[in-house]
Parts: sequence; structure tokens; C-alpha cells
Amino acid sequence: MTTLALDGAALRRAFAHVPSGVVAICADTGSERIGMAASTFVPVSLDPPLVAFCVQNSSTTWPKLEAQPRLGISVLSSEHDIAARVLAAKNGDRFAGIETETRDSGALFIDGCGVRMDVSIEQQVPAGDHAIVVLRVHELFCDEADHATEPIVFHRSSFRRLVAS
Repeated sequence: MTTLALDGAALRRAFAHVPSGVVAICADTGSERIGMAASTFVPVSLDPPLVAFCVQNSSTTWPKLEAQPRLGISVLSSEHDIAARVLAAKNGDRFAGIETETRDSGALFIDGCGVRMDVSIEQQVPAGDHAIVVLRVHELFCDEADHATEPIVFHRSSFRRLVAS
């Protein structure tokens, strides 16, 4: 085993070995749809119901999303590989070819996701070149009939599908 320097490139390569699920974080302002993909989503607490994700401080999308009273979290499935790529893009229409649903709250969801959450920002914690964003879950939507849906996973800088062994 080789000892590596703790520089950004080495850390990025090492962190890429940790597989993670992918969510879409979206809102509809009434005049535009705003969204991004995140692979740092985690459940935090059952009481109160909290989840979290990390966002880069340099994000130009997050300031638009954080200004919204409600956000939609859509847990992307293996069928959403194109949506994951489009939402992760730096430029262009992040909703090109993606069907969505908007709640009265402004939370925007990606169609076909088995789990969706209507959330608001509870707190943000500075963490190096990122912020940890803690979100309060106000409504939870789960497709109980869709137990066969497999998640999409971000691993080694690629979107992948799980394969049961």
C-alpha cells in the first residue's frame, strides 16, 4: 500500500471509492425550475425528521435554492441516470427531458422516484470548502408498491447501478 499526499487530487481519488446514493434537490419559483444533484445525502434524525447533504461553497445553484422556502428531495433510481447527469451539469437546461411535479409549496420532484421529501432548511454548517445543509422533512412520499426500484449510485466518478449478488 502506498502512502499518498493529502492534496486535493489524492483525496478526490480516495473519496471516489466510497459509493453513495444520488438525490435531486429542486424547487419551482413560479418563474423557473432550479435543481441540482447531490451524492452526499444522509438521513440524520427521526425526531425531529431531518436529512442532510453537502454542497460546495462555489456552487452557483445553491444560493438560488437556499432562497426558496421549500425544496423537493427526489431519491433517484437506476432509471434516472440521464436525470442525474443533466442535474449535475454546470451549464444548460438542467431539466431537459426530465418530467417533474411541483407541489403548492414550491417543492419540485423528479417523476418516477420511489421516495420524495418536501423539506425546508433547518441549518447550514460550514465545513471546509463545503457546507453541510440540514433539512427538516415536512412531507414524505413513498411508493410502497415499488420495492423493486434500485437506486443509482455514484462511485469512482460515475453513475452506476447496483447488482444483487
